[in-house]
Amino acid sequence: MEKQGKLIILEAGDASGKETQTRLLYERLLSEGRDVTRVSFPDYESDSSALVKMYLRGDFGKQAADVDAYAASAFFAVDRYASFHTKWGEAYKRGGVILSDRYTTSNLAHQAVKLADEEARKEYFAWLDDFEYARLGLPRPDLVVFLDMPPEASDRLLAARAKETGAADIHEKDRTYLHRVHAAYAEAAAKLGWARVSCGEGTTPRAPEDIAADVYKAVLPILGAAGDVS
Repeated sequence: MEKQGKLIILEAGDASGKETQTRLLYERLLSEGRDVTRVSFPDYESDSSALVKMYLRGDFGKQAADVDAYAASAFFAVDRYASFHTKWGEAYKRGGVILSDRYTTSNLAHQAVKLADEEARKEYFAWLDDFEYARLGLPRPDLVVFLDMPPEASDRLLAARAKETGAADIHEKDRTYLHRVHAAYAEAAAKLGWARVSCGEGTTPRAPEDIAADVYKAVLPILGAAGDVS
């Protein structure tokens, strides 16, 4: 039987430093000699993200709420399915460590906020769990780390990024939506036992190196000390 690896997810709202923290953790684990693979979702370099790109640039509706939560979730799920089978599935099966910037867990916040009724959200959560993990066969995370960046800080970072690049998707343009997403992340982290790392206070982010140190502390119990064969 093939050995299963460890799947560690870094989750947060937009402009919360996920890419930076995934990179810093990846580099640290590599320096320890670990078998580690880094992935990110959506996988914009793959054809599998075509529907995600159409959704985020507003082809199906100019606001996130214009697109049904189930439909949008399917777009992202197909992208993850393709990535698993073409990019990191073998590394996971041989026992490697997979670090992922976003995963199925992103839909728990970004799509669930479209459902106002609590019962409808519970039904959606059950569907999402069954669809991605049971039907599509994607591996469940061993650990989810929630990078808790205050929405006020994210707003400032998003504004700076948009000024620099001149681009923003339908999620990034709607700050009210993003604040609701942050609240949903915080609720999911508390209910599902995710590790939480504080990333700032008010409009001031913490230093990336300090955040990285806390992220490493959170993942170490899952991985064990470098060189362990367990």
